[in-house]
Amino acid sequence: MDLKTKFGKVGVLFGGLSAEREVSLHSGEQVLEALLEAGVDAHPVDVGHDIVEVLQESKFDRVFNVLHGRGGENGTMQALLEFLNIPYCSSGVTASALAMDKVRTKWIWMANGLPTPKFVFLRSEDDLRDVEKELLLPIAIKPVHEGSSCGVVKVHDYTELKAAYAEATKYHDHVMAEEWVEGGEYTIAIVADEIFPSVKITTPKHEFYDYKSKYIDHSTVYECPSDLTPDEETRLQSLSKHAYDLIGCRGWGRVDVMQSQDGNFSLLEVNTIPGMTETSLVPKAAKVKGLSFPELTVKILETSLEY
Repeated sequence: MDLKTKFGKVGVLFGGLSAEREVSLHSGEQVLEALLEAGVDAHPVDVGHDIVEVLQESKFDRVFNVLHGRGGENGTMQALLEFLNIPYCSSGVTASALAMDKVRTKWIWMANGLPTPKFVFLRSEDDLRDVEKELLLPIAIKPVHEGSSCGVVKVHDYTELKAAYAEATKYHDHVMAEEWVEGGEYTIAIVADEIFPSVKITTPKHEFYDYKSKYIDHSTVYECPSDLTPDEETRLQSLSKHAYDLIGCRGWGRVDVMQSQDGNFSLLEVNTIPGMTETSLVPKAAKVKGLSFPELTVKILETSLEY
């Protein structure tokens, strides 16, 4: 069966209205090009306020959602697609909403005994007084519902807390303070329940894997296969899949993890619609698995046939 018959008319949703719009535009362009190259009847949709009408008029058989951040990755688009009875290839409403919420994700992991850095949920500036009591320096201050490291600030001294909090609140969101884990940064991609090899991320020109090191400064070093031993790789893959399953994720996603200097792993977050640009991590891991970018996009799209 050819792919046009198999998938029908496919809408590629990208852009959107979140702080990650520019990244999503780039991801969407790459996915659209790859699907067309593979022979899929794919059509671009730059998502705006008229998305309900667009989806109703377009008569898509399914969609490939590459919307990053709020409005596309947090369960709202998933709910709309389910209401319109349009299959899609990502986590469902509940898992998407949970994964986008870093605090509630961590609460679920902690309740199930999974390792994640200590944190303080900052509902207002008054809660900053708890940070010094609860957490050791350095600390990450970050918006609870943003991705691509938007609004994340590394704090080296407690006197920097108020300024960091003010920066994070520019995204009109709740904020969290999280203990910083010094060590190696890794990510694990999962596609159709298949666990991909880990990618190690090193940022020689930046303190951490921030927005610039992800999308602007090309000095970031990616290792895949990573430097982990076979035993460490097995432990990391098992931990990541457990974390992914506890949130209820499906289709595809990516789990971000830190390895401390004593060798232990700590879970940071789950991305239910990871980046799909030329510097993105899921395509890098897929390449090591022997999948080209078009083959990867088709593999992801195939998960929409299950729902």
